[in-house]
Amino acid sequence: MISSCSGLDDTEVAIAAARAGADVVRGLYGRRLARIDKGAGDFATAADVAAEEAILGVIRAARPEDGVLGEEGGRRGAEGAAREWLVDPLCGTLNYAVGNMLVAVNVALRDGPAAVADPFADEVFHTDGQRAWVRHDGADTPLAPTPATQLVDLNLDPPFPGAPEFRAVDVLAHAGFVERFRPRVVSTTLALAWVAAGKRAAYITDGGDLSASVHFAAGIALCRAAGCVVTDITGAPVGPGGRGLLVAADADTHGRLMAIVRGREPGDVTNA
Repeated sequence: MISSCSGLDDTEVAIAAARAGADVVRGLYGRRLARIDKGAGDFATAADVAAEEAILGVIRAARPEDGVLGEEGGRRGAEGAAREWLVDPLCGTLNYAVGNMLVAVNVALRDGPAAVADPFADEVFHTDGQRAWVRHDGADTPLAPTPATQLVDLNLDPPFPGAPEFRAVDVLAHAGFVERFRPRVVSTTLALAWVAAGKRAAYITDGGDLSASVHFAAGIALCRAAGCVVTDITGAPVGPGGRGLLVAADADTHGRLMAIVRGREPGDVTNA
C-alpha cells in the first residue's frame, strides 16, 4: 500500500490513508489494549496510536513535503509546510474500548480533499473538495443527503462550552424537536458522514471553531461537498470565531433546528 502511494492524487491519498487506519482499528478490535490517559476522563488506546502511525506512513510516502496534525502525535513533518493533513485515527475511542463498532477514521487535507472510513462497514466516504461519494466494494456512489429519516445526531459529550446559552440536551426537550425529529447519540463524527449520505437528517455539536479540528474537518468537507447546509450553532459560517456545528441535509431541516436552538416556537422558522 505505502510503496504504491506516490502516484495518487490528493483524494486517493486521503482514501488510502483512511483505509490504512481503518485496517488497524478493525484488526485490533476486541483485544485488551493499553490505555493512555489524557485527563478529564479521556484516553487513547494502543489502537489510536497504531492507526495514526499507519495513516502517517501513507501520507509520508505519498506527500513527504506535507505536514501532519494528528490527534495523538500532534504536529509532525516538515516545519512550516505549505500543506497540512488533519488526522483523527479513531473517532469514538470510548465506543471502541467497550466493544462498540460506531467509530470513524478521519483524514483531511486542510481546505482540500478528505476521507472518513467506517472500519466495520467497509465504507470510505470521500470528497475531492467539490463532490462527495462513498466507496464500497471498489465502487463509488455519489452521496445524496436527505432529511427523510428525521434522525438528528447530537453530541452530548462534555465539556459544554456554550452553556447555559446552549446545551444540546435542551434541544431534546424542545416541543418542536419532539414533534418532527428523533434523536440519536452515536458519540463519533461518523454521524457527519451519515448526514452527507442520507442516513441522518442533521448533526449538532457545541464547541468553538471546528473547521480546523482533526475530529471534524473531514466530516465538514464531506457535508459541504454533498450539498448539506453547514453552519455553526448561531447560523454563522463555520470558521474563526465560530461556535460548534449544525449540519443539516437541507435548508428546511436546518431552519427548523436553528429555530429550536434559538428557542423560538416550533413553527417559526422565518429567517432562521
